[in-house]
Amino acid sequence: VQLQASGGGFVQAQGSLRLSCAFSRRTFSSFSGYRMGWFRQAPGKEREFVAAISRNGIRTMHSDSVKGRFTISRDNAKNTVSLQMNSLKPEDTAVYYCAADNTPSNYGVTATANEYNYWGQGTLVAVSS
Repeated sequence: VQLQASGGGFVQAQGSLRLSCAFSRRTFSSFSGYRMGWFRQAPGKEREFVAAISRNGIRTMHSDSVKGRFTISRDNAKNTVSLQMNSLKPEDTAVYYCAADNTPSNYGVTATANEYNYWGQGTLVAVSS
């Protein structure tokens, strides 16, 4: 499984960005069999949960710090998961990572990084004040 995140960049506070994560795999496993999540890591800080979405896209979860500003979504036909980020703040500056989990016994959504078994390379989001 490969996860390719894109869409990061430099933006002023109150601006918007849309991150995308393209999913590809060498086996016949379907993207719809993976729970997906976004995490971020700011310089000098630990990685933190941002948002998660269930396999069918019905359930979502967002961290308190981004709730109401960010929205996670997925398109199982296009094998992509997106993160729409509005009203960006300087404290949103970080490298953003998408992650995937296909553990059969795991359901719904999760904010726990250890439950994701595949990670992308990250895309930088820098918000200036």
